[in-house]
Amino acid sequence: MKPKIVLYKALPEAELARLRDRFEVSAFDGIGPHNRADFMAALTEAEGLIGASAPVTTEMLAQAPRLRAVSTISVGIDQFDLATLNRRRIALMHTPSVLTETTADTLFALVIATARRVVELSNLVRDGCWQGSIGPEHFGVDVHGKTMGIIGMGRIGYALAKRAHLGFDMKINYYNRSPHQQAEAQLSATRMPLDALLAEADFVCLVLPLTPGTERFIGREQFALMKPDAIFINGSRGKVVDEPALIQALQERRIRAAGLDVFEVEPLPGSSPLCRLDNAVLLPHIGSATHETRLAMVRCAVDNLIAALDGDLGRNCANAAAVFPPQG
Repeated sequence: MKPKIVLYKALPEAELARLRDRFEVSAFDGIGPHNRADFMAALTEAEGLIGASAPVTTEMLAQAPRLRAVSTISVGIDQFDLATLNRRRIALMHTPSVLTETTADTLFALVIATARRVVELSNLVRDGCWQGSIGPEHFGVDVHGKTMGIIGMGRIGYALAKRAHLGFDMKINYYNRSPHQQAEAQLSATRMPLDALLAEADFVCLVLPLTPGTERFIGREQFALMKPDAIFINGSRGKVVDEPALIQALQERRIRAAGLDVFEVEPLPGSSPLCRLDNAVLLPHIGSATHETRLAMVRCAVDNLIAALDGDLGRNCANAAAVFPPQG
Protein backbone atom coordinates (compact mmCIF):
# COMPACT_ATOMS: atom_id res chain seq x y z
CA MET A 1 0.00 0.00 0.00
CA LYS A 2 1.32 3.46 -0.92
CA PRO A 3 2.02 5.96 1.88
CA LYS A 4 -0.64 8.65 2.19
CA ILE A 5 0.27 12.29 1.77
CA VAL A 6 -1.64 15.57 1.75
CA LEU A 7 -0.94 18.25 -0.86
CA TYR A 8 -2.20 21.77 -0.06
CA LYS A 9 -1.13 23.72 -3.15
CA ALA A 10 -1.94 23.12 -6.82
CA LEU A 11 1.04 21.69 -8.72
CA PRO A 12 1.89 21.28 -12.41
CA GLU A 13 0.48 18.03 -13.77
CA ALA A 14 3.88 16.41 -14.25
CA GLU A 15 4.87 16.98 -10.61
CA LEU A 16 1.48 15.86 -9.34
CA ALA A 17 1.90 12.69 -11.40
CA ARG A 18 5.27 12.06 -9.75
CA LEU A 19 3.65 12.26 -6.34
CA ARG A 20 0.77 9.99 -7.35
CA ASP A 21 3.24 7.46 -8.68
CA ARG A 22 4.73 7.12 -5.20
CA PHE A 23 1.93 8.05 -2.83
CA GLU A 24 -1.80 8.08 -2.27
CA VAL A 25 -2.45 11.82 -2.61
CA SER A 26 -5.22 13.90 -1.05
CA ALA A 27 -4.96 17.15 -3.04
CA PHE A 28 -6.19 20.60 -1.97
CA ASP A 29 -5.70 23.91 -3.77
CA GLY A 30 -4.97 25.98 -0.69
CA ILE A 31 -6.64 25.78 2.72
CA GLY A 32 -9.75 27.82 3.47
CA PRO A 33 -13.18 27.70 5.09
CA HIS A 34 -14.55 25.79 2.08
CA ASN A 35 -12.22 22.81 2.50
CA ARG A 36 -10.68 23.02 5.96
CA ALA A 37 -12.76 20.17 7.43
CA ASP A 38 -11.79 17.83 4.58
CA PHE A 39 -8.17 18.90 4.86
CA MET A 40 -8.11 18.21 8.60
CA ALA A 41 -9.72 14.80 8.04
CA ALA A 42 -7.10 13.89 5.43
CA LEU A 43 -4.33 14.68 7.89
CA THR A 44 -5.35 11.86 10.22
CA GLU A 45 -3.68 9.21 8.04
CA ALA A 46 -1.03 11.32 6.33
CA GLU A 47 2.64 10.37 6.52
CA GLY A 48 3.68 13.33 4.39
CA LEU A 49 2.56 16.91 3.81
CA ILE A 50 3.59 19.20 0.94
CA GLY A 51 2.57 22.71 -0.08
CA ALA A 52 3.20 26.41 0.43
CA SER A 53 1.69 29.77 1.39
CA ALA A 54 -0.34 28.56 4.38
CA PRO A 55 0.58 28.25 8.06
CA VAL A 56 0.98 24.71 9.37
CA THR A 57 -0.25 25.08 12.93
CA THR A 58 -0.15 23.15 16.17
CA GLU A 59 -3.80 22.22 15.62
CA MET A 60 -3.06 20.76 12.20
CA LEU A 61 -0.10 18.75 13.45
CA ALA A 62 -2.18 17.37 16.31
CA GLN A 63 -4.54 15.91 13.68
CA ALA A 64 -1.65 14.07 11.98
CA PRO A 65 -0.32 11.38 14.36
CA ARG A 66 1.38 9.43 11.55
CA LEU A 67 3.17 12.41 9.99
CA ARG A 68 6.86 11.79 9.26
CA ALA A 69 7.82 14.57 6.85
CA VAL A 70 6.67 18.02 5.74
CA SER A 71 7.97 19.53 2.49
CA THR A 72 7.48 23.25 1.91
CA ILE A 73 7.80 24.86 -1.52
CA SER A 74 9.84 27.70 -0.03
CA VAL A 75 13.09 28.45 1.71
CA GLY A 76 11.40 30.20 4.66
CA ILE A 77 10.11 28.01 7.50
CA ASP A 78 8.49 30.67 9.70
CA GLN A 79 4.96 29.42 8.89
CA PHE A 80 5.57 26.12 10.69
CA ASP A 81 5.23 25.06 14.32
CA LEU A 82 8.88 24.12 14.48
CA ALA A 83 8.81 23.22 18.17
CA THR A 84 6.18 20.53 17.58
CA LEU A 85 7.95 19.22 14.48
CA ASN A 86 11.21 18.97 16.40
CA ARG A 87 9.62 17.33 19.43
CA ARG A 88 7.96 14.70 17.27
CA ARG A 89 11.03 14.36 15.03
CA ILE A 90 9.07 15.20 11.89
CA ALA A 91 11.43 16.23 9.10
CA LEU A 92 10.84 19.73 7.71
CA MET A 93 12.18 19.91 4.16
CA HIS A 94 12.64 23.20 2.28
CA THR A 95 14.13 24.56 -0.96
CA PRO A 96 17.06 26.80 0.00
CA SER A 97 19.24 26.57 -3.12
CA VAL A 98 17.01 26.82 -6.18
CA LEU A 99 15.70 30.34 -5.55
CA THR A 100 18.97 32.04 -4.56
CA GLU A 101 19.88 33.69 -7.84
CA THR A 102 16.34 34.74 -8.76
CA THR A 103 15.77 36.33 -5.36
CA ALA A 104 19.08 38.18 -5.60
CA ASP A 105 17.95 39.50 -9.01
CA THR A 106 14.78 40.84 -7.39
CA LEU A 107 16.71 42.57 -4.61
CA PHE A 108 19.06 44.22 -7.05
CA ALA A 109 16.09 45.31 -9.13
CA LEU A 110 14.85 47.10 -5.99
CA VAL A 111 18.26 48.73 -5.56
CA ILE A 112 18.14 50.14 -9.09
CA ALA A 113 14.45 51.06 -8.96
CA THR A 114 14.76 53.03 -5.73
CA ALA A 115 18.01 54.74 -6.66
CA ARG A 116 16.76 55.88 -10.07
CA ARG A 117 13.15 56.47 -8.93
CA VAL A 118 11.92 54.14 -11.67
CA VAL A 119 8.34 53.68 -10.51
CA GLU A 120 7.81 57.32 -9.58
CA LEU A 121 9.14 58.62 -12.91
CA SER A 122 7.31 55.97 -14.93
CA ASN A 123 4.09 57.18 -13.32
CA LEU A 124 5.02 60.78 -14.15
CA VAL A 125 5.22 59.81 -17.84
CA ARG A 126 2.00 57.79 -17.73
CA ASP A 127 0.16 60.65 -16.04
CA GLY A 128 1.11 63.04 -18.86
CA CYS A 129 3.28 65.17 -16.56
CA TRP A 130 6.49 64.91 -18.59
CA GLN A 131 6.60 68.30 -20.28
CA GLY A 132 10.33 68.72 -20.86
CA SER A 133 13.76 67.82 -19.53
CA ILE A 134 13.46 66.84 -15.88
CA GLY A 135 15.20 68.92 -13.25
CA PRO A 136 17.06 68.15 -10.02
CA GLU A 137 13.79 67.58 -8.15
CA HIS A 138 13.46 64.33 -10.14
CA PHE A 139 17.09 63.22 -10.22
CA GLY A 140 18.07 59.87 -8.79
CA VAL A 141 21.38 58.75 -7.33
CA ASP A 142 24.15 56.54 -8.69
CA VAL A 143 24.46 52.89 -7.72
CA HIS A 144 27.90 52.10 -9.12
CA GLY A 145 30.77 52.78 -6.77
CA LYS A 146 28.58 53.12 -3.69
CA THR A 147 28.68 51.10 -0.44
CA MET A 148 26.24 48.26 0.11
CA GLY A 149 25.65 46.99 3.63
CA ILE A 150 24.20 43.48 3.70
CA ILE A 151 22.54 42.24 6.88
CA GLY A 152 22.67 38.44 6.67
CA MET A 153 25.41 36.99 4.47
CA GLY A 154 23.82 33.65 3.55
CA ARG A 155 23.23 32.26 0.08
CA ILE A 156 21.08 35.17 -1.08
CA GLY A 157 23.23 37.78 0.64
CA TYR A 158 26.32 36.46 -1.11
CA ALA A 159 24.55 36.34 -4.49
CA LEU A 160 23.46 39.95 -4.00
CA ALA A 161 27.00 40.94 -3.00
CA LYS A 162 28.38 39.39 -6.20
CA ARG A 163 26.02 41.45 -8.33
CA ALA A 164 26.87 44.63 -6.46
CA HIS A 165 30.65 44.23 -6.35
CA LEU A 166 31.41 42.53 -9.65
CA GLY A 167 28.73 44.27 -11.69
CA PHE A 168 28.62 47.75 -10.13
CA ASP A 169 32.00 48.08 -8.40
CA MET A 170 30.30 48.54 -5.04
CA LYS A 171 32.07 48.24 -1.71
CA ILE A 172 30.55 45.43 0.35
CA ASN A 173 30.15 45.57 4.12
CA TYR A 174 28.22 42.84 5.90
CA TYR A 175 26.80 41.90 9.28
CA ASN A 176 26.65 38.18 10.04
CA ARG A 177 27.02 35.88 13.01
CA SER A 178 30.13 34.34 11.49
CA PRO A 179 32.67 35.44 8.87
CA HIS A 180 31.93 34.64 5.23
CA GLN A 181 35.35 33.70 3.93
CA GLN A 182 34.31 33.49 0.28
CA ALA A 183 32.80 36.98 0.33
CA GLU A 184 35.89 38.39 1.95
CA ALA A 185 38.31 36.62 -0.40
CA GLN A 186 36.45 37.10 -3.69
CA LEU A 187 34.51 40.33 -3.12
CA SER A 188 36.76 42.16 -0.63
CA ALA A 189 33.78 42.22 1.75
CA THR A 190 34.25 43.56 5.26
CA ARG A 191 32.43 42.09 8.24
CA MET A 192 31.49 44.75 10.78
CA PRO A 193 29.15 45.48 13.71
CA LEU A 194 25.59 46.39 12.78
CA ASP A 195 25.78 49.99 13.99
CA ALA A 196 28.91 50.67 11.93
CA LEU A 197 27.37 49.08 8.85
CA LEU A 198 24.21 51.18 9.15
CA ALA A 199 26.20 54.40 9.54
CA GLU A 200 28.36 53.77 6.47
CA ALA A 201 26.08 52.11 3.91
CA ASP A 202 24.47 53.91 0.98
CA PHE A 203 22.23 50.86 0.48
CA VAL A 204 21.18 48.76 3.47
CA CYS A 205 19.94 45.35 2.30
CA LEU A 206 18.18 43.07 4.77
CA VAL A 207 18.37 39.34 4.03
CA LEU A 208 17.75 37.71 7.43
CA PRO A 209 15.34 34.85 8.11
CA LEU A 210 12.46 35.50 10.49
CA THR A 211 13.12 33.88 13.87
CA PRO A 212 12.20 34.88 17.44
CA GLY A 213 15.61 36.56 17.61
CA THR A 214 15.20 38.62 14.42
CA GLU A 215 11.61 39.86 14.81
CA ARG A 216 11.65 43.69 14.53
CA PHE A 217 15.43 43.50 14.24
CA ILE A 218 15.44 46.80 12.34
CA GLY A 219 13.51 49.59 14.02
CA ARG A 220 13.56 53.22 15.01
CA GLU A 221 17.06 53.10 16.51
CA GLN A 222 18.53 51.46 13.42
CA PHE A 223 16.87 53.88 10.97
CA ALA A 224 18.25 56.77 13.04
CA LEU A 225 21.77 55.44 12.46
CA MET A 226 21.43 55.40 8.67
CA LYS A 227 22.56 58.24 6.43
CA PRO A 228 19.82 60.71 5.41
CA ASP A 229 20.38 59.66 1.79
CA ALA A 230 20.52 55.90 2.53
CA ILE A 231 18.21 53.50 0.73
CA PHE A 232 16.75 50.54 2.62
CA ILE A 233 15.94 47.24 0.89
CA ASN A 234 13.99 44.42 2.56
CA GLY A 235 13.90 40.99 0.93
CA SER A 236 13.70 38.91 4.09
CA ARG A 237 10.36 38.91 5.94
CA GLY A 238 8.18 41.87 6.80
CA LYS A 239 8.23 41.17 10.53
CA VAL A 240 12.02 41.51 10.67
CA VAL A 241 11.32 45.27 10.39
CA ASP A 242 9.33 47.54 12.67
CA GLU A 243 7.05 48.71 9.86
CA PRO A 244 5.63 51.80 11.63
CA ALA A 245 9.21 52.95 12.30
CA LEU A 246 10.08 52.46 8.64
CA ILE A 247 7.01 54.41 7.54
CA GLN A 248 7.94 57.27 9.85
CA ALA A 249 11.54 57.30 8.58
CA LEU A 250 10.28 57.54 4.99
CA GLN A 251 7.62 60.16 5.76
CA GLU A 252 10.12 62.37 7.57
CA ARG A 253 12.82 61.77 4.93
CA ARG A 254 15.22 60.44 7.55
CA ILE A 255 16.25 58.01 4.82
CA ARG A 256 15.97 58.59 1.10
CA ALA A 257 13.85 55.62 0.04
CA ALA A 258 12.93 51.98 0.57
CA GLY A 259 12.48 49.03 -1.76
CA LEU A 260 10.24 46.38 -0.22
CA ASP A 261 9.24 42.91 -1.37
CA VAL A 262 7.84 41.81 1.99
CA PHE A 263 5.50 43.34 4.58
CA GLU A 264 4.24 42.79 8.09
CA VAL A 265 0.78 41.92 6.72
CA GLU A 266 0.52 40.29 3.30
CA PRO A 267 -1.12 41.14 0.99
CA LEU A 268 -0.33 44.73 1.94
CA PRO A 269 -3.62 46.58 2.59
CA GLY A 270 -4.29 49.43 0.21
CA SER A 271 -4.86 51.61 3.29
CA SER A 272 -1.22 51.25 4.36
CA PRO A 273 0.65 54.57 4.49
CA LEU A 274 3.37 52.89 2.41
CA CYS A 275 1.03 52.99 -0.58
CA ARG A 276 0.97 56.79 -0.45
CA LEU A 277 4.74 57.33 -0.30
CA ASP A 278 6.53 58.21 -3.52
CA ASN A 279 9.87 57.18 -1.98
CA ALA A 280 8.79 53.55 -1.48
CA VAL A 281 8.93 50.89 -4.20
CA LEU A 282 6.53 48.08 -3.29
CA LEU A 283 6.47 44.57 -4.76
CA PRO A 284 3.97 41.77 -3.99
CA HIS A 285 6.49 39.30 -2.47
CA ILE A 286 7.91 38.23 -5.84
CA GLY A 287 11.46 37.31 -4.80
CA SER A 288 11.36 33.90 -6.45
CA ALA A 289 8.43 34.53 -8.80
CA THR A 290 9.70 33.49 -12.21
CA HIS A 291 8.37 30.58 -14.23
CA GLU A 292 11.72 28.81 -14.15
CA THR A 293 12.41 29.20 -10.45
CA ARG A 294 8.92 28.38 -9.21
CA LEU A 295 8.98 25.16 -11.26
CA ALA A 296 12.43 24.33 -9.89
CA MET A 297 11.13 24.89 -6.36
CA VAL A 298 8.19 22.54 -6.93
CA ARG A 299 10.48 19.86 -8.35
CA CYS A 300 12.86 20.28 -5.42
CA ALA A 301 10.00 20.03 -2.89
CA VAL A 302 8.68 16.85 -4.53
CA ASP A 303 12.19 15.37 -4.53
CA ASN A 304 12.54 16.36 -0.88
CA LEU A 305 9.34 14.64 0.19
CA ILE A 306 10.18 11.45 -1.67
CA ALA A 307 13.65 11.41 -0.13
CA ALA A 308 12.42 12.16 3.38
CA LEU A 309 9.79 9.41 3.36
CA ASP A 310 12.51 7.07 2.10
CA GLY A 311 14.57 8.06 5.16
CA ASP A 312 17.09 10.21 3.28
CA LEU A 313 17.57 13.60 4.96
CA GLY A 314 20.96 14.27 3.45
CA ARG A 315 19.81 17.44 1.66
CA ASN A 316 17.44 20.27 2.44
CA CYS A 317 16.23 19.20 5.88
CA ALA A 318 15.79 22.38 7.91
CA ASN A 319 15.63 20.56 11.26
CA ALA A 320 17.94 17.60 10.70
CA ALA A 321 19.63 18.07 14.09
CA ALA A 322 16.29 17.66 15.83
CA VAL A 323 15.17 14.69 13.74
CA PHE A 324 18.51 12.94 14.17
CA PRO A 325 20.03 14.45 17.34
CA PRO A 326 23.76 13.96 17.94
CA GLN A 327 24.62 10.78 19.81
CA GLY A 328 26.73 10.66 22.96
